[in-house]
Amino acid sequence: MSGEEWPEVGELVIGTVETIMEYGAYIRLDEYDGKRGFVHVSEISSSWVRNIREHIKEDMKLVLRVLRVNPSKNQVDLSLRRVSEREKEDELYYWKRRVKGRSMLKLVADRIGKPYEELYADYGRRLEVHFGDLYEVFRRLSARGPKLLTAIGIPEDLAKAFYEVASEKIKQKPVKVRGVVEITTNRPDGIEDIKEALMKAERLSDEEVSVEAYSIGAPRYVIEVSAENYKKASSTLREAFEAVEKTLKSRGGTVSFKEGH
Repeated sequence: MSGEEWPEVGELVIGTVETIMEYGAYIRLDEYDGKRGFVHVSEISSSWVRNIREHIKEDMKLVLRVLRVNPSKNQVDLSLRRVSEREKEDELYYWKRRVKGRSMLKLVADRIGKPYEELYADYGRRLEVHFGDLYEVFRRLSARGPKLLTAIGIPEDLAKAFYEVASEKIKQKPVKVRGVVEITTNRPDGIEDIKEALMKAERLSDEEVSVEAYSIGAPRYVIEVSAENYKKASSTLREAFEAVEKTLKSRGGTVSFKEGH
């Protein structure tokens, strides 16, 4: 945030403990360009504080509520005891996302040779409004590619730089889906027919998707698909079943399929 900005009364802020005294502590406001606030010992805990250092230590990250702001005196009064555990957890979660998002935006700025402040002013703030925060931009980019940004008017070369950083920094966990195939065949070499059908399903594997087929006790077989997103995994699972069904039915077998088992 700009050095000219101040937090608002009632706002939750992230701060780092700088100096601890008997009657309170000075806190660096991490998202307000070095501004400092003060939390009085009476605002540390709802219970009596015998020793302030039993509650906070230097360099500790805290979530605090803003009580008063006086820019003319460079004064921000803070409270620790007026923040619930749920508020603390939520604020730290979103703060970590903001830090990660801005860190990745800085990498984009370095990659294109543009000052971070300029890139943020030209595009970062707009993307925060559109997606909620910068981390969400990179998270979605890693799965959907540069078209996510070009579709909203971001220049193609810049969208590509964003995507390159997203691909390097955010690794998508594969999505797994599975289904159970029940196969009945009366042919003498029916086992070979089943093996061939399951192998055809597994041959749908490529760089983006993995298909495995295995028995869980005849006549039931599992087809399991791993892919980068649910849509791809689900459509491939359906293709795998169709490959098995086509092979077995052409040889007089019967096939039924239940997804998600």
